[in-house]
Amino acid sequence: MIEHNTSAARISSFVILSLSTAALTLGLIVFGAVVRVTDSGLGCGTDWPLCNGTIFPPLDNVTAWIEWLHRLFALLIGFFGLATLAAAWRQYRQRDRRVLQVTVAAAILFVVQSALGAIVVFLELPPTFVTLHLGVAMLLLATLLGAAVMAWYQPSPLQRADSIPLLAVVNAAMAFLVILTGALVRGSGATLACTTWPLCDGGAILPFEQGLLAVINMIHRLSVAAMSIALLILMWQVHRQRAEPLIKRIAFGAVLVQVMQIAAGALFVLTTAGREWGAVHVGLAATVWGLLFILSLIEYLNKPQDGTITG
Repeated sequence: MIEHNTSAARISSFVILSLSTAALTLGLIVFGAVVRVTDSGLGCGTDWPLCNGTIFPPLDNVTAWIEWLHRLFALLIGFFGLATLAAAWRQYRQRDRRVLQVTVAAAILFVVQSALGAIVVFLELPPTFVTLHLGVAMLLLATLLGAAVMAWYQPSPLQRADSIPLLAVVNAAMAFLVILTGALVRGSGATLACTTWPLCDGGAILPFEQGLLAVINMIHRLSVAAMSIALLILMWQVHRQRAEPLIKRIAFGAVLVQVMQIAAGALFVLTTAGREWGAVHVGLAATVWGLLFILSLIEYLNKPQDGTITG
């Protein structure tokens, strides 16, 4: 059994701020999914940061209010991000500059994300930029979580060499790819190109005869299936190699949320409440990504130093 001493680590104000900003970012990602599934992306027209030429949208324009509140939510995260950056500068510029550097990266990603949000509106929701917009949001979530983990987690100086680190990175990369393919499905209008689940209409795995949109939809589903298999392999290795309890909990949590994400994706297709399940689906996918990124980072922090390996 591998042990670490995180229990002795004090939860700093920076960790609390970083995790709070990450939680808000996850909420913003879900809110962004609500914007997409309600077709509110152009609720404020092609104006940004104004909404149809005004500061506040008309009270009777629901789609405008959804988009406007999404922007207001992003502004709130900006203030939390500034507080997190200030805390990183105050607490870690001398102690551990890696934490400060990751927090600065998060601040840069927030600026990029905001700029992409404006571009998406100006260009009237092009699929490529919609996908890129969500991808950068996921990177922002990861950097905020990463900064908190690096500030809190204290690895043991001696660790076993095993296959878990590579599997964790592979799973995190696959989770990110799943999110990008899902964004492409929504951005390209392929959401309901397949009206059955898990296979497309008629039982086709890659339904070329049904058009490009159906193929895009099935590529997303196949990427989810491939990632689920990889995640089960990771869970098996974590159990077989007797990983530390924290690793086990994170891996189990990722598997559990992945099952919930798949169920939400199926309900999105098969029920009349598809819009609601679509937003839940995105939120759960982001949670899986966050858990797997944390797992990968912890394994990186635990890698053997100076060639020291314990069995």
